[in-house]
Amino acid sequence: MKKKALNSLYKAYKFSNSWPGTILIVLLIIFFVAQAFRIPSGSMKDSLLVGDHLFAKKFAYGIATPRIPFLELPIIPGTDGHIIDGDKPKRGDIVIFRYPNNTKLHYVKRCVAIDGDEVMVVNKDLYIHPHEGNEFIRNNYPKDMILTIANTLWVKNPYMKDHKGVHHDKHIINDGRMPLAIFTFGPARVPKGEYFMMGDNRDHSNDSRFWGSVPYGLVEGTPWFIYFSMSDDFEIRWDRLGKTPTDLEQGKLLEEAVNIRKEEDKKDYGLY
Repeated sequence: MKKKALNSLYKAYKFSNSWPGTILIVLLIIFFVAQAFRIPSGSMKDSLLVGDHLFAKKFAYGIATPRIPFLELPIIPGTDGHIIDGDKPKRGDIVIFRYPNNTKLHYVKRCVAIDGDEVMVVNKDLYIHPHEGNEFIRNNYPKDMILTIANTLWVKNPYMKDHKGVHHDKHIINDGRMPLAIFTFGPARVPKGEYFMMGDNRDHSNDSRFWGSVPYGLVEGTPWFIYFSMSDDFEIRWDRLGKTPTDLEQGKLLEEAVNIRKEEDKKDYGLY
Protein backbone atom coordinates (compact mmCIF):
# COMPACT_ATOMS: atom_id res chain seq x y z
CA MET A 1 0.00 0.00 0.00
CA LYS A 2 2.81 2.38 0.94
CA LYS A 3 4.70 1.52 -2.24
CA LYS A 4 1.58 2.20 -4.33
CA ALA A 5 1.13 5.62 -2.67
CA LEU A 6 4.76 6.53 -3.28
CA ASN A 7 4.43 5.45 -6.90
CA SER A 8 1.38 7.70 -7.32
CA LEU A 9 3.24 10.63 -5.77
CA TYR A 10 6.18 10.06 -8.11
CA LYS A 11 3.87 10.03 -11.14
CA ALA A 12 2.23 13.25 -9.95
CA TYR A 13 5.65 14.82 -9.44
CA LYS A 14 6.77 13.82 -12.95
CA PHE A 15 3.55 15.17 -14.45
CA SER A 16 3.94 18.50 -12.61
CA ASN A 17 7.39 18.90 -14.17
CA SER A 18 6.10 18.29 -17.68
CA TRP A 19 4.82 21.08 -19.94
CA PRO A 20 1.18 19.92 -19.69
CA GLY A 21 1.51 19.59 -15.93
CA THR A 22 3.05 23.03 -15.56
CA ILE A 23 0.35 24.62 -17.71
CA LEU A 24 -2.38 22.85 -15.73
CA ILE A 25 -0.94 24.01 -12.39
CA VAL A 26 -0.63 27.61 -13.62
CA LEU A 27 -4.22 27.59 -14.89
CA LEU A 28 -5.52 26.16 -11.62
CA ILE A 29 -3.75 28.93 -9.70
CA ILE A 30 -5.10 31.62 -12.05
CA PHE A 31 -8.62 30.20 -11.95
CA PHE A 32 -8.95 29.54 -8.23
CA VAL A 33 -6.15 31.09 -6.14
CA ALA A 34 -4.47 34.25 -7.45
CA GLN A 35 -4.44 36.24 -10.66
CA ALA A 36 -2.15 39.08 -11.69
CA PHE A 37 -3.63 42.50 -12.45
CA ARG A 38 -2.16 45.87 -13.34
CA ILE A 39 -3.77 49.11 -12.16
CA PRO A 40 -4.21 51.05 -15.44
CA SER A 41 -5.92 54.22 -14.19
CA GLY A 42 -5.96 56.57 -11.24
CA SER A 43 -9.47 55.95 -9.94
CA MET A 44 -8.11 54.34 -6.74
CA LYS A 45 -5.45 56.92 -5.90
CA ASP A 46 -4.22 57.34 -3.13
CA SER A 47 -4.72 53.69 -2.17
CA LEU A 48 -3.59 52.07 -5.45
CA LEU A 49 -1.46 53.90 -8.01
CA VAL A 50 -1.20 53.63 -11.77
CA GLY A 51 1.52 51.06 -12.45
CA ASP A 52 0.86 48.94 -9.37
CA HIS A 53 0.88 45.25 -10.32
CA LEU A 54 -0.99 43.12 -7.83
CA PHE A 55 -2.16 39.61 -7.17
CA ALA A 56 -5.89 39.26 -6.65
CA LYS A 57 -7.18 36.86 -4.04
CA LYS A 58 -9.61 34.92 -6.24
CA PHE A 59 -11.28 32.96 -3.42
CA ALA A 60 -12.20 35.94 -1.22
CA TYR A 61 -15.84 35.98 -2.38
CA GLY A 62 -16.41 32.40 -3.46
CA ILE A 63 -15.07 30.77 -6.62
CA ALA A 64 -15.75 32.76 -9.78
CA THR A 65 -16.48 30.84 -12.97
CA PRO A 66 -13.10 30.18 -14.66
CA ARG A 67 -12.57 31.91 -17.98
CA ILE A 68 -10.13 31.20 -20.79
CA PRO A 69 -7.23 33.70 -20.44
CA PHE A 70 -7.22 36.55 -22.98
CA LEU A 71 -10.44 35.34 -24.64
CA GLU A 72 -12.34 35.73 -21.34
CA LEU A 73 -14.82 33.02 -22.32
CA PRO A 74 -16.38 31.04 -19.45
CA ILE A 75 -15.16 27.46 -19.27
CA ILE A 76 -18.37 26.41 -17.50
CA PRO A 77 -21.30 28.09 -19.29
CA GLY A 78 -24.67 28.63 -17.67
CA THR A 79 -23.49 29.72 -14.22
CA ASP A 80 -24.44 33.01 -12.59
CA GLY A 81 -20.77 34.04 -12.48
CA HIS A 82 -19.67 31.74 -9.65
CA ILE A 83 -19.33 27.99 -9.43
CA ILE A 84 -19.23 28.22 -5.62
CA ASP A 85 -20.78 31.09 -3.69
CA GLY A 86 -18.86 32.46 -0.72
CA ASP A 87 -18.56 35.56 1.41
CA LYS A 88 -20.08 38.70 -0.05
CA PRO A 89 -18.30 42.08 -0.33
CA LYS A 90 -18.58 44.17 2.81
CA ARG A 91 -18.83 47.92 3.12
CA GLY A 92 -15.35 49.37 2.73
CA ASP A 93 -13.81 46.39 0.88
CA ILE A 94 -11.67 47.03 -2.19
CA VAL A 95 -13.17 44.73 -4.83
CA ILE A 96 -12.02 43.47 -8.22
CA PHE A 97 -15.00 42.87 -10.49
CA ARG A 98 -16.03 42.66 -14.13
CA TYR A 99 -17.36 45.89 -15.62
CA PRO A 100 -21.13 45.38 -16.07
CA ASN A 101 -21.14 47.01 -19.52
CA ASN A 102 -18.22 44.91 -20.80
CA THR A 103 -17.50 41.81 -18.76
CA LYS A 104 -14.14 41.28 -20.47
CA LEU A 105 -12.82 44.28 -18.52
CA HIS A 106 -11.81 44.22 -14.86
CA TYR A 107 -12.35 47.22 -12.59
CA VAL A 108 -11.05 47.87 -9.08
CA LYS A 109 -13.17 50.05 -6.79
CA ARG A 110 -14.25 50.26 -3.15
CA CYS A 111 -17.60 48.81 -2.13
CA VAL A 112 -19.39 51.72 -0.44
CA ALA A 113 -22.86 50.17 -0.10
CA ILE A 114 -24.35 46.68 -0.13
CA ASP A 115 -27.77 45.43 -1.19
CA GLY A 116 -30.64 47.19 0.57
CA ASP A 117 -28.55 50.26 1.48
CA GLU A 118 -29.56 53.69 0.22
CA VAL A 119 -26.94 55.94 -1.37
CA MET A 120 -26.79 59.58 -2.34
CA VAL A 121 -24.19 62.21 -3.18
CA VAL A 122 -24.70 65.87 -2.23
CA ASN A 123 -22.06 68.48 -3.09
CA LYS A 124 -19.60 65.61 -3.77
CA ASP A 125 -20.10 64.15 -0.27
CA LEU A 126 -21.23 60.52 -0.05
CA TYR A 127 -24.14 59.64 2.23
CA ILE A 128 -25.35 56.12 2.95
CA HIS A 129 -28.30 54.77 4.91
CA PRO A 130 -27.41 51.16 5.79
CA HIS A 131 -30.33 48.77 5.40
CA GLU A 132 -30.04 47.76 9.08
CA GLY A 133 -31.70 51.07 9.97
CA ASN A 134 -31.38 54.03 12.29
CA GLU A 135 -30.50 52.13 15.44
CA PHE A 136 -27.63 50.35 13.67
CA ILE A 137 -26.31 53.74 12.53
CA ARG A 138 -26.47 55.18 16.05
CA ASN A 139 -24.54 52.21 17.44
CA ASN A 140 -21.87 51.98 14.75
CA TYR A 141 -21.01 55.48 13.56
CA PRO A 142 -19.76 58.62 15.35
CA LYS A 143 -22.36 61.32 16.00
CA ASP A 144 -20.47 63.89 13.96
CA MET A 145 -20.92 61.71 10.85
CA ILE A 146 -24.70 61.27 11.25
CA LEU A 147 -27.28 63.52 9.58
CA THR A 148 -31.07 63.33 9.99
CA ILE A 149 -33.26 63.85 6.93
CA ALA A 150 -37.04 63.30 7.27
CA ASN A 151 -36.59 61.03 10.31
CA THR A 152 -34.02 58.91 8.45
CA LEU A 153 -30.39 58.82 9.56
CA TRP A 154 -27.64 59.11 6.96
CA VAL A 155 -23.90 58.63 7.41
CA LYS A 156 -21.74 61.30 5.76
CA ASN A 157 -18.49 60.20 4.09
CA PRO A 158 -18.33 56.94 6.07
CA TYR A 159 -14.99 55.76 4.65
CA MET A 160 -12.74 58.79 4.80
CA LYS A 161 -11.87 58.31 8.47
CA ASP A 162 -10.80 54.66 8.28
CA HIS A 163 -9.44 54.69 4.70
CA LYS A 164 -7.12 57.67 4.32
CA GLY A 165 -6.75 57.10 0.58
CA VAL A 166 -10.35 58.24 -0.02
CA HIS A 167 -10.37 61.90 -1.00
CA HIS A 168 -11.88 64.71 -3.08
CA ASP A 169 -10.11 66.90 -5.61
CA LYS A 170 -10.41 70.54 -4.57
CA HIS A 171 -9.73 71.63 -8.14
CA ILE A 172 -12.94 69.99 -9.39
CA ILE A 173 -15.91 72.35 -9.15
CA ASN A 174 -19.35 72.25 -10.70
CA ASP A 175 -18.53 74.39 -13.73
CA GLY A 176 -19.88 72.09 -16.43
CA ARG A 177 -16.62 70.33 -17.27
CA MET A 178 -17.39 67.24 -15.19
CA PRO A 179 -20.50 65.02 -15.16
CA LEU A 180 -23.24 66.10 -12.76
CA ALA A 181 -23.20 62.73 -10.93
CA ILE A 182 -19.82 63.69 -9.45
CA PHE A 183 -21.63 66.35 -7.42
CA THR A 184 -25.23 65.08 -7.07
CA PHE A 185 -26.59 61.55 -7.19
CA GLY A 186 -29.66 59.73 -5.88
CA PRO A 187 -30.92 58.87 -3.42
CA ALA A 188 -31.06 55.32 -4.74
CA ARG A 189 -31.45 51.90 -3.13
CA VAL A 190 -28.92 49.19 -4.03
CA PRO A 191 -30.79 46.21 -5.56
CA LYS A 192 -30.71 42.77 -3.94
CA GLY A 193 -27.49 40.86 -4.63
CA GLU A 194 -25.68 43.94 -5.93
CA TYR A 195 -22.99 46.32 -4.64
CA PHE A 196 -22.37 50.03 -5.13
CA MET A 197 -18.76 50.70 -6.11
CA MET A 198 -16.82 53.99 -6.03
CA GLY A 199 -13.18 54.87 -6.58
CA ASP A 200 -11.11 56.37 -3.76
CA ASN A 201 -10.10 59.16 -6.16
CA ARG A 202 -13.72 60.18 -5.74
CA ASP A 203 -13.98 63.05 -8.21
CA HIS A 204 -12.18 61.22 -11.05
CA SER A 205 -13.82 57.81 -10.79
CA ASN A 206 -16.06 56.26 -13.43
CA ASP A 207 -18.14 54.09 -11.10
CA SER A 208 -21.60 53.02 -9.95
CA ARG A 209 -22.82 56.62 -10.01
CA PHE A 210 -22.72 56.38 -13.82
CA TRP A 211 -23.41 52.74 -14.74
CA GLY A 212 -25.15 51.26 -11.72
CA SER A 213 -24.36 48.72 -9.03
CA VAL A 214 -22.44 45.48 -9.59
CA PRO A 215 -24.14 42.07 -9.33
CA TYR A 216 -22.45 39.46 -7.14
CA GLY A 217 -21.92 37.28 -10.22
CA LEU A 218 -19.40 39.81 -11.59
CA VAL A 219 -17.36 39.98 -8.37
CA GLU A 220 -13.94 38.32 -8.90
CA GLY A 221 -11.90 38.93 -5.76
CA THR A 222 -9.93 41.48 -3.78
CA PRO A 223 -6.38 42.86 -4.06
CA TRP A 224 -3.94 40.67 -2.13
CA PHE A 225 -0.52 42.34 -2.37
CA ILE A 226 1.65 44.34 -4.76
CA TYR A 227 4.27 42.22 -6.54
CA PHE A 228 5.63 45.00 -8.78
CA SER A 229 5.16 48.74 -9.17
CA MET A 230 6.55 51.20 -11.70
CA SER A 231 5.89 54.91 -12.18
CA ASP A 232 5.20 56.66 -15.48
CA ASP A 233 8.89 57.61 -15.48
CA PHE A 234 9.81 53.89 -15.48
CA GLU A 235 11.12 54.04 -11.92
CA ILE A 236 10.51 50.94 -9.82
CA ARG A 237 8.69 51.82 -6.59
CA TRP A 238 10.56 49.33 -4.40
CA ASP A 239 8.87 50.39 -1.16
CA ARG A 240 5.46 49.28 -2.47
CA LEU A 241 6.52 45.71 -3.26
CA GLY A 242 4.90 43.06 -1.08
CA LYS A 243 2.51 45.56 0.49
CA THR A 244 -1.19 44.88 1.05
CA PRO A 245 -3.92 47.49 0.49
CA THR A 246 -3.99 48.07 4.26
CA ASP A 247 -0.25 48.79 4.25
CA LEU A 248 -0.67 51.29 1.41
CA GLU A 249 -3.29 53.32 3.26
CA GLN A 250 -1.03 54.52 6.04
CA GLY A 251 2.30 56.07 6.94
CA LYS A 252 5.02 57.03 4.49
CA LEU A 253 3.52 55.10 1.57
CA LEU A 254 0.28 57.06 1.82
CA GLU A 255 2.13 60.37 2.17
CA GLU A 256 4.13 59.66 -0.99
CA ALA A 257 0.97 58.71 -2.89
CA VAL A 258 -0.77 61.90 -1.76
CA ASN A 259 2.15 64.06 -2.95
CA ILE A 260 2.13 62.33 -6.35
CA ARG A 261 -1.61 62.80 -6.70
CA LYS A 262 -1.61 66.47 -5.70
CA GLU A 263 0.79 67.29 -8.50
CA GLU A 264 -1.23 65.27 -11.00
CA ASP A 265 -4.57 66.76 -9.91
CA LYS A 266 -3.51 70.26 -10.95
CA LYS A 267 -3.64 69.23 -14.60
CA ASP A 268 -6.00 66.24 -14.49
CA TYR A 269 -9.71 66.54 -15.29
CA GLY A 270 -10.03 62.91 -16.39
CA LEU A 271 -12.68 60.41 -15.37
CA TYR A 272 -11.55 56.77 -15.27
